[in-house]
Amino acid sequence: MADYKNEFGVFAERPKVEKKFYDAKKVVVGLLIFFAIVTLPFWPNVGKVIPAPQPKLDTPAIAKLTDKKCVMPTDWMRANHMRLLVEWREGVVRSEEASGPQDFRVFQTPDGRKILASLSNSCMDCHSNKTQFCDQCHNYVAVTPTCWGCHLDKEAKVARAEAK
Repeated sequence: MADYKNEFGVFAERPKVEKKFYDAKKVVVGLLIFFAIVTLPFWPNVGKVIPAPQPKLDTPAIAKLTDKKCVMPTDWMRANHMRLLVEWREGVVRSEEASGPQDFRVFQTPDGRKILASLSNSCMDCHSNKTQFCDQCHNYVAVTPTCWGCHLDKEAKVARAEAK
């Protein structure tokens, strides 16, 4: 067996020390307590299922339509409506060429229809029930869109009496 060396030279043989883990119980208990504290906020919701929202499409504007087609297919809109709205915003608001050869204010659907690229004047014409349509899904996924800082909410408000 080789002698034990360090920067000062050769000493004796390396000592044979049996490695023992004396505090195993304390470490395991500590890890269990840590895990319990870290996961504590999730415990009240374990096993609970919140049903997906069912947006209401029974607005007067939709009832009047003969051809009930949205700008894009329903599944695509559910997944990508914000992407479409951002593209519209970038094209209409932030483009210097809004009235040039490519008019960013007009959106052409895959089936060839031309629609005004506007949340307030296109989307909200049909989906005028914001609390029953937009807000249900946004609350379900815990998203707060910033659309309503600039865009007017066209939904009719119900007057409420407040006690003074």
